Amino acid sequence: MSSDFEGYEQDFAVLTAEITSKIARVPRLPPDEKKQMVANVEKQLEEAKELLEQMDLEVREIPPQSRGMYNNRMRSYKQEMGKLETDFKRSRIAYSDEVRNELLGDDGNSSENQLIKLREERAHLLDNTERLERSSRRLEAGYQIAVETEQIGQEMLENLSHDREKIQRARERLRETDSNLGKSSRILTGMLRRSVLTCNRADISQARPKQ
Repeated sequence: MSSDFEGYEQDFAVLTAEITSKIARVPRLPPDEKKQMVANVEKQLEEAKELLEQMDLEVREIPPQSRGMYNNRMRSYKQEMGKLETDFKRSRIAYSDEVRNELLGDDGNSSENQLIKLREERAHLLDNTERLERSSRRLEAGYQIAVETEQIGQEMLENLSHDREKIQRARERLRETDSNLGKSSRILTGMLRRSVLTCNRADISQARPKQ
């Protein structure tokens, strides 16, 4: 188990030495080579982190009574890794500053004016973006109101349609009732006439003298 750890340890030492050399070279390289070197260092830093993780796993497999020495070495390697990342970050900042100066020009005042202009343009773009977002929210709210209004109108139309059907059915029942009342009235009138005729005939019959 310790032999595996020592193998990772040797690979880590070689890799960190290469990274240290490359970080020191970054600020002095031409722009194209700097970009490639930065990408290369980023990749090697990831490889170094993976080696540290493998070493840490190996230490966990070592018996507790023998683990103290390896833990101390791991702390040292992690500190070294942190220092490499800090140095690389500083090197990248210097590289970014150089690229910015190359893009904006070598004149300090001109560069400062360009930066101010870029900030103003950025602020203007952000302001326009916020306005567009507010307008978009208002449009969405208006659209939602229109949808809700349309739904309410549709419901009202459906209710009116149902009410109209009810009124039409009520009118039909009323016409049927009128028709039935008319028939009943004619029947009652006929019965009343027959009753009157019967009474008249009876009266006439009683009024005749007996022979």
